[in-house]
Parts: sequence; C-alpha cells; structure tokens
Amino acid sequence: MSETVFRTEGLTKVYDTGTVKVFALAGVDLALFSGELAVLLGPSGSGKSTLLNILGGLDHATQGRVWFRDTELTGMNDRGLARFRRDHVGFVFQFYNLVASLTARENVQLVTDVAKDPMDPAEALALVGLTNRMDHFPAELSGGEQQRVAIARAIAKRPDVLLCDEPTGALDSKTGVQVLEALKNVNEQFGTTTIVITHNAAIRKMAHRVIRFQDGHISEVVENATRLDPAEIEW
Repeated sequence: MSETVFRTEGLTKVYDTGTVKVFALAGVDLALFSGELAVLLGPSGSGKSTLLNILGGLDHATQGRVWFRDTELTGMNDRGLARFRRDHVGFVFQFYNLVASLTARENVQLVTDVAKDPMDPAEALALVGLTNRMDHFPAELSGGEQQRVAIARAIAKRPDVLLCDEPTGALDSKTGVQVLEALKNVNEQFGTTTIVITHNAAIRKMAHRVIRFQDGHISEVVENATRLDPAEIEW
C-alpha cells in the first residue's frame, strides 16, 4: 500500500443556523494515498466539497481529526493552515479565477513568485499543452484553455496534493476531456495525489478509486481494476 497522505477519523462538520443543525459531514473515516487519483461522487449537499475544503485547510472541522501524513491539521490555527496550503496543496475549482489583466504566464507566476521550489511558469503551461498560448489573456482563451491555465497555476508550486472541485463542471465534453487529460498527466508524471469532485459519474472510470458520498457519509468505496483514458470516456 502507498503512503497515506490524508487520514480522517470521525470527521464531522455541522452548520448551525440557530434553528436547525445541518450535518455536512457526519463521522467520515477515510484514507487517501500517495500518487492515487481518486474521484468523489455524490449529489449536491452530500459532503464532498466540505471534505475537500477541510483536507485543503480552507475550513475547520466541528469534530473528529484529520492528518496530512504525520501532521495533524485538526486544531491548527489559520496561520498554520495557510502555511500548509502554500507548501503542500494545489486547488482547481469549477470557475477558473484567473486575473483578467494578466497573461496566462503571468497568472501562473502569481504562484511561482511565492512558492518555495516552483516550476518555471512556461514549464507548467507546457505540461497542460499551452506552450503556444502562454502570452494570451484569459479573454483570448477558451473555457478549457482557461481551466488548463488554472491547473498549471495549481501545479507550478509542485504540490503534494491537487484538490479539484468540479473542474469540468462548466465545460462541454470535448473540452472537459482535455482538462481531465491534463490532470491525468500531472498525476502520472509527478505522482501528485489528485482528488476530483464531480457530478459526472462517467469520470469515475479514470480513477484508481471511486468514493461515493450520501448525506454526509461515505456510502461506497470502489477500486477500479482497469482504468480508462479520459479520451475513452463517453459522457
């Protein structure tokens, strides 16, 4: 078994509105392993994004414990979590969050300027197939190209883990396949542990493991005996 990168015990997140308590996570026990590509499936409100935000140090658990390797994140203060995010985690979201006034190269450089051991921005963009587009502004790029810039920005600091929340959610199937190919290449070339949240059940076929969520619980974990390349997946 590969090294455990994340481990949770009884992970619980409660949103208290004053009149009702909503359990976004209700006692989740989970291990995620070095170098794997895991797909998290489940309906809206099932807890997938809440889990990703806690693993990535963007949110705090209400109860339970979470570790990154041998470091417990639970109870870490905001400054410690910010350092953890900076040094170890890359994020890719459904909406690209690029700076409109900066070129693709300059958007990636926003991260490389503050990372400890970054790639050259041009190298990161080449990894996602954008060598010929790196001096274009976001408005000059398609949605898929903008998302690949966002992936390049996330991987340019050489993160240990890449956390992706609906990275193809705003894209058509052809463009989405290009984005999934970029994620697959990063996972395979660098061994970056990659976690992908999606509503698109077809994407599960490219994963090492598929983790299904329902009502704040993990309902099923399936290991794929064979995996498909993104280009082979029918949406």
